[in-house]
Amino acid sequence: MTYYTMPDNEKLYVREIGQGKARPVLILSGLGMSSWQWLPFILPSLNQRRFIIPDYRGFAGSKHCKIPQHLNTIESHWQDIDALLKQLNLKEIDVIAYSMGATTTMHGLKYANFAQKIRRYLHIDQTAKIKNDTEWRYGLMGQHQDAFLNLMQQMITLLEPHQQLRSIAQLPPRVQAQLNELWLSFMQIQNPDSRLTKLLHYLPSNKWQTQLLPLQSLPYILWYLRSYLQHDEDYRTALAALDKPTHFIIGKQSALYDMRGQLSVAEQLKNAHIQVFAQSGHMPLVTEPFQFTKVVNRFLSG
Repeated sequence: MTYYTMPDNEKLYVREIGQGKARPVLILSGLGMSSWQWLPFILPSLNQRRFIIPDYRGFAGSKHCKIPQHLNTIESHWQDIDALLKQLNLKEIDVIAYSMGATTTMHGLKYANFAQKIRRYLHIDQTAKIKNDTEWRYGLMGQHQDAFLNLMQQMITLLEPHQQLRSIAQLPPRVQAQLNELWLSFMQIQNPDSRLTKLLHYLPSNKWQTQLLPLQSLPYILWYLRSYLQHDEDYRTALAALDKPTHFIIGKQSALYDMRGQLSVAEQLKNAHIQVFAQSGHMPLVTEPFQFTKVVNRFLSG
Protein backbone atom coordinates (compact mmCIF):
# COMPACT_ATOMS: atom_id res chain seq x y z
CA MET A 1 0.00 0.00 0.00
CA THR A 2 1.31 3.45 -0.94
CA TYR A 3 0.76 6.47 1.27
CA TYR A 4 1.75 10.03 0.44
CA THR A 5 2.28 12.75 3.02
CA MET A 6 0.01 15.75 2.57
CA PRO A 7 0.90 19.36 3.53
CA ASP A 8 -0.69 18.86 6.97
CA ASN A 9 1.35 15.65 7.49
CA GLU A 10 -1.66 13.36 7.05
CA LYS A 11 -1.10 10.16 5.06
CA LEU A 12 -3.27 9.83 1.92
CA TYR A 13 -3.63 6.37 0.44
CA VAL A 14 -3.06 6.17 -3.31
CA ARG A 15 -3.56 3.02 -5.36
CA GLU A 16 -0.95 2.76 -8.12
CA ILE A 17 -1.51 -0.01 -10.62
CA GLY A 18 -0.63 -0.80 -14.23
CA GLN A 19 2.60 -1.26 -16.14
CA GLY A 20 2.20 0.79 -19.27
CA LYS A 21 4.79 3.31 -20.40
CA ALA A 22 2.26 5.70 -21.90
CA ARG A 23 1.10 8.80 -20.03
CA PRO A 24 -0.06 7.99 -16.50
CA VAL A 25 -3.76 8.27 -15.76
CA LEU A 26 -5.14 10.03 -12.69
CA ILE A 27 -8.59 8.82 -11.64
CA LEU A 28 -10.66 10.96 -9.27
CA SER A 29 -13.60 9.10 -7.76
CA GLY A 30 -17.11 10.08 -6.77
CA LEU A 31 -18.34 10.54 -3.21
CA GLY A 32 -18.33 7.27 -1.29
CA MET A 33 -16.13 5.36 -3.73
CA SER A 34 -12.98 3.42 -2.99
CA SER A 35 -10.09 3.18 -5.42
CA TRP A 36 -10.54 -0.59 -5.87
CA GLN A 37 -13.96 -0.05 -7.43
CA TRP A 38 -12.29 1.19 -10.62
CA LEU A 39 -10.37 -2.02 -11.20
CA PRO A 40 -13.03 -3.86 -13.28
CA PHE A 41 -13.33 -0.89 -15.63
CA ILE A 42 -9.61 -0.32 -16.24
CA LEU A 43 -8.61 -3.99 -16.33
CA PRO A 44 -8.34 -4.11 -20.17
CA SER A 45 -5.81 -1.26 -20.09
CA LEU A 46 -3.57 -2.29 -17.20
CA ASN A 47 -0.83 -3.50 -19.54
CA GLN A 48 -0.81 -0.24 -21.47
CA ARG A 49 -1.33 2.44 -18.82
CA ARG A 50 -0.26 3.28 -15.30
CA PHE A 51 -3.12 4.36 -13.04
CA ILE A 52 -3.00 6.60 -9.97
CA ILE A 53 -6.20 6.43 -7.91
CA PRO A 54 -6.30 8.24 -4.54
CA ASP A 55 -8.77 7.48 -1.78
CA TYR A 56 -10.26 10.71 -0.47
CA ARG A 57 -9.93 11.67 3.16
CA GLY A 58 -12.53 9.80 5.17
CA PHE A 59 -12.78 6.85 2.76
CA ALA A 60 -11.16 3.43 2.44
CA GLY A 61 -7.37 3.64 2.81
CA SER A 62 -7.53 7.32 3.78
CA LYS A 63 -10.34 6.97 6.32
CA HIS A 64 -8.11 7.93 9.24
CA CYS A 65 -6.92 11.23 7.75
CA LYS A 66 -7.86 14.24 9.82
CA ILE A 67 -10.23 16.84 8.46
CA PRO A 68 -8.18 19.92 7.53
CA GLN A 69 -9.16 23.06 9.38
CA HIS A 70 -10.77 25.96 7.49
CA LEU A 71 -11.12 24.04 4.21
CA ASN A 72 -14.26 22.68 2.60
CA THR A 73 -14.19 19.24 1.00
CA ILE A 74 -13.47 20.37 -2.58
CA GLU A 75 -10.69 22.76 -1.57
CA SER A 76 -9.18 20.02 0.58
CA HIS A 77 -9.40 17.38 -2.16
CA TRP A 78 -7.79 19.71 -4.68
CA GLN A 79 -4.92 20.59 -2.30
CA ASP A 80 -4.31 16.87 -1.74
CA ILE A 81 -4.31 16.13 -5.48
CA ASP A 82 -2.00 19.06 -6.15
CA ALA A 83 0.40 17.85 -3.45
CA LEU A 84 0.27 14.31 -4.85
CA LEU A 85 1.08 15.42 -8.41
CA LYS A 86 4.04 17.45 -7.16
CA GLN A 87 5.43 14.51 -5.22
CA LEU A 88 5.03 12.22 -8.21
CA ASN A 89 6.64 14.90 -10.39
CA LEU A 90 4.06 14.38 -13.12
CA LYS A 91 4.21 16.95 -15.89
CA GLU A 92 1.54 15.54 -18.18
CA ILE A 93 -1.34 13.19 -17.40
CA ASP A 94 -4.69 11.95 -18.61
CA VAL A 95 -7.52 12.46 -16.14
CA ILE A 96 -10.70 10.50 -15.54
CA ALA A 97 -13.02 12.19 -13.05
CA TYR A 98 -16.48 11.21 -11.86
CA SER A 99 -19.00 13.29 -9.90
CA MET A 100 -17.19 14.85 -6.93
CA GLY A 101 -13.90 13.99 -8.62
CA ALA A 102 -15.00 16.09 -11.60
CA THR A 103 -15.80 18.97 -9.25
CA THR A 104 -12.30 18.64 -7.80
CA THR A 105 -10.87 18.73 -11.33
CA MET A 106 -12.86 21.84 -12.21
CA HIS A 107 -11.67 23.50 -8.99
CA GLY A 108 -8.10 22.90 -10.15
CA LEU A 109 -8.94 24.31 -13.57
CA LYS A 110 -10.39 27.47 -12.05
CA TYR A 111 -7.95 28.19 -9.24
CA ALA A 112 -4.69 26.53 -10.29
CA ASN A 113 -2.72 25.42 -13.33
CA PHE A 114 -4.30 21.99 -13.63
CA ALA A 115 -5.14 22.54 -17.31
CA GLN A 116 -1.41 22.72 -18.10
CA LYS A 117 -0.89 19.18 -16.79
CA ILE A 118 -3.92 17.59 -18.46
CA ARG A 119 -3.35 16.06 -21.88
CA ARG A 120 -6.80 14.41 -22.23
CA TYR A 121 -9.79 14.53 -19.90
CA LEU A 122 -12.81 12.28 -19.31
CA HIS A 123 -15.58 14.07 -17.36
CA ILE A 124 -18.31 11.79 -15.96
CA ASP A 125 -21.78 13.11 -15.06
CA GLN A 126 -21.22 16.28 -13.08
CA THR A 127 -22.57 19.81 -13.40
CA ALA A 128 -20.24 22.78 -13.60
CA LYS A 129 -22.45 24.76 -11.20
CA ILE A 130 -24.12 23.07 -8.24
CA LYS A 131 -26.27 25.91 -6.94
CA ASN A 132 -29.24 27.19 -8.94
CA ASP A 133 -29.98 30.86 -9.53
CA THR A 134 -32.33 32.93 -11.69
CA GLU A 135 -30.36 32.10 -14.85
CA TRP A 136 -29.22 28.56 -14.07
CA ARG A 137 -31.64 25.77 -13.16
CA TYR A 138 -29.43 22.76 -13.86
CA GLY A 139 -27.62 22.48 -10.54
CA LEU A 140 -27.89 19.74 -7.94
CA MET A 141 -31.34 18.10 -8.23
CA GLY A 142 -32.65 20.83 -10.56
CA GLN A 143 -36.14 21.94 -9.56
CA HIS A 144 -35.96 19.81 -6.40
CA GLN A 145 -32.82 21.53 -5.14
CA ASP A 146 -34.46 23.46 -2.30
CA ALA A 147 -35.98 20.27 -0.87
CA PHE A 148 -32.65 18.47 -1.23
CA LEU A 149 -30.69 21.21 0.53
CA ASN A 150 -33.34 21.38 3.24
CA LEU A 151 -32.79 17.69 3.95
CA MET A 152 -29.05 18.34 4.23
CA GLN A 153 -29.73 21.07 6.78
CA GLN A 154 -32.03 18.78 8.73
CA MET A 155 -29.26 16.17 8.89
CA ILE A 156 -26.81 18.77 10.15
CA THR A 157 -29.26 19.98 12.80
CA LEU A 158 -29.87 16.38 13.90
CA LEU A 159 -26.19 15.42 14.11
CA GLU A 160 -24.53 18.57 15.47
CA PRO A 161 -25.50 17.89 19.12
CA HIS A 162 -23.68 14.55 18.80
CA GLN A 163 -20.65 15.68 16.81
CA GLN A 164 -18.29 14.67 19.62
CA LEU A 165 -19.07 11.04 18.75
CA ARG A 166 -16.91 9.24 16.20
CA SER A 167 -19.41 7.14 14.29
CA ILE A 168 -23.07 6.61 13.45
CA ALA A 169 -23.03 3.40 15.50
CA GLN A 170 -22.50 5.48 18.65
CA LEU A 171 -25.61 7.59 18.09
CA PRO A 172 -28.65 6.97 20.29
CA PRO A 173 -31.06 4.57 18.55
CA ARG A 174 -33.69 7.31 18.23
CA VAL A 175 -31.22 9.58 16.40
CA GLN A 176 -30.08 6.73 14.17
CA ALA A 177 -33.69 6.08 13.20
CA GLN A 178 -34.24 9.79 12.40
CA LEU A 179 -31.09 9.87 10.31
CA ASN A 180 -32.24 6.81 8.41
CA GLU A 181 -35.58 8.43 7.64
CA LEU A 182 -33.87 11.57 6.35
CA TRP A 183 -31.53 9.46 4.21
CA LEU A 184 -34.46 7.55 2.77
CA SER A 185 -36.16 10.85 1.89
CA PHE A 186 -32.87 11.87 0.27
CA MET A 187 -32.92 8.77 -1.92
CA GLN A 188 -36.59 9.15 -2.77
CA ILE A 189 -36.00 12.62 -4.19
CA GLN A 190 -32.90 11.47 -6.06
CA ASN A 191 -34.36 8.29 -7.55
CA PRO A 192 -38.01 7.67 -6.58
CA ASP A 193 -38.50 4.79 -9.03
CA SER A 194 -35.45 2.81 -7.94
CA ARG A 195 -36.17 -0.76 -6.82
CA LEU A 196 -33.66 -0.25 -4.02
CA THR A 197 -35.48 2.85 -2.76
CA LYS A 198 -38.76 0.95 -2.71
CA LEU A 199 -37.17 -2.02 -0.96
CA LEU A 200 -35.86 0.16 1.85
CA HIS A 201 -39.39 0.90 3.00
CA TYR A 202 -39.70 -2.73 4.06
CA LEU A 203 -36.33 -3.15 5.76
CA PRO A 204 -35.65 -2.36 9.42
CA SER A 205 -33.53 0.77 9.56
CA ASN A 206 -30.64 -0.91 11.37
CA LYS A 207 -30.40 -3.42 8.51
CA TRP A 208 -29.68 -0.96 5.73
CA GLN A 209 -28.25 2.12 7.40
CA THR A 210 -24.64 0.99 7.57
CA GLN A 211 -24.77 -0.35 4.02
CA LEU A 212 -26.14 2.71 2.27
CA LEU A 213 -24.70 5.74 3.98
CA PRO A 214 -21.45 6.53 2.16
CA LEU A 215 -19.76 7.49 5.43
CA GLN A 216 -19.87 6.18 8.98
CA SER A 217 -17.74 8.90 10.58
CA LEU A 218 -19.85 11.68 12.13
CA PRO A 219 -17.20 14.40 11.75
CA TYR A 220 -16.82 13.52 8.07
CA ILE A 221 -20.57 13.38 7.46
CA LEU A 222 -20.95 16.87 8.91
CA TRP A 223 -17.95 18.14 6.93
CA TYR A 224 -19.38 16.91 3.63
CA LEU A 225 -22.91 18.10 4.36
CA ARG A 226 -21.73 21.59 5.30
CA SER A 227 -19.47 21.79 2.26
CA TYR A 228 -22.23 20.87 -0.19
CA LEU A 229 -24.71 23.16 1.52
CA GLN A 230 -22.32 26.10 1.24
CA HIS A 231 -20.80 25.24 -2.15
CA ASP A 232 -21.52 28.14 -4.50
CA GLU A 233 -18.79 27.82 -7.12
CA ASP A 234 -19.38 28.36 -10.83
CA TYR A 235 -16.90 26.37 -12.93
CA ARG A 236 -18.64 26.80 -16.30
CA THR A 237 -16.10 29.24 -17.73
CA ALA A 238 -13.12 27.27 -16.43
CA LEU A 239 -14.34 24.00 -17.93
CA ALA A 240 -15.41 25.54 -21.24
CA ALA A 241 -11.93 27.07 -21.59
CA LEU A 242 -10.18 23.68 -21.45
CA ASP A 243 -8.50 23.34 -24.85
CA LYS A 244 -7.47 19.67 -24.52
CA PRO A 245 -9.40 16.69 -25.95
CA THR A 246 -12.25 16.34 -23.50
CA HIS A 247 -14.71 13.47 -23.38
CA PHE A 248 -18.03 13.60 -21.55
CA ILE A 249 -20.10 10.71 -20.23
CA ILE A 250 -23.58 11.98 -19.38
CA GLY A 251 -26.46 10.01 -17.91
CA LYS A 252 -29.56 10.91 -19.89
CA GLN A 253 -31.78 10.15 -16.90
CA SER A 254 -29.55 11.80 -14.31
CA ALA A 255 -31.76 13.27 -11.59
CA LEU A 256 -28.82 14.73 -9.69
CA TYR A 257 -27.47 16.71 -12.64
CA ASP A 258 -29.79 17.46 -15.53
CA MET A 259 -28.38 16.37 -18.89
CA ARG A 260 -29.34 19.72 -20.45
CA GLY A 261 -27.06 21.65 -18.11
CA GLN A 262 -24.14 19.33 -18.74
CA LEU A 263 -24.62 19.51 -22.50
CA SER A 264 -24.83 23.31 -22.45
CA VAL A 265 -21.29 23.46 -21.09
CA ALA A 266 -19.84 20.48 -22.97
CA GLU A 267 -20.93 21.89 -26.33
CA GLN A 268 -18.89 25.05 -25.70
CA LEU A 269 -15.59 23.17 -25.73
CA LYS A 270 -13.62 23.24 -28.96
CA ASN A 271 -12.54 19.61 -28.74
CA ALA A 272 -15.40 17.79 -26.99
CA HIS A 273 -16.61 14.24 -27.50
CA ILE A 274 -19.98 13.60 -25.87
CA GLN A 275 -21.32 10.15 -25.00
CA VAL A 276 -24.88 10.06 -23.62
CA PHE A 277 -25.83 6.90 -21.72
CA ALA A 278 -29.52 6.53 -22.51
CA GLN A 279 -30.32 4.02 -19.76
CA SER A 280 -28.30 5.68 -17.00
CA GLY A 281 -28.82 8.30 -14.38
CA HIS A 282 -25.93 9.57 -12.28
CA MET A 283 -24.25 6.15 -12.00
CA PRO A 284 -23.43 4.80 -15.47
CA LEU A 285 -20.76 2.65 -13.79
CA VAL A 286 -23.58 0.65 -12.19
CA THR A 287 -26.43 0.86 -14.68
CA GLU A 288 -24.46 0.29 -17.90
CA PRO A 289 -21.15 -1.23 -16.73
CA PHE A 290 -20.23 -2.93 -20.02
CA GLN A 291 -20.85 0.17 -22.09
CA PHE A 292 -19.04 2.24 -19.48
CA THR A 293 -16.00 -0.05 -19.60
CA LYS A 294 -15.97 0.12 -23.39
CA VAL A 295 -16.07 3.92 -23.47
CA VAL A 296 -13.44 4.31 -20.75
CA ASN A 297 -10.98 2.00 -22.49
CA ARG A 298 -11.63 3.66 -25.84
CA PHE A 299 -10.65 6.91 -24.17
CA LEU A 300 -7.56 5.29 -22.67
CA SER A 301 -6.43 3.93 -26.04
CA GLY A 302 -6.92 7.24 -27.83
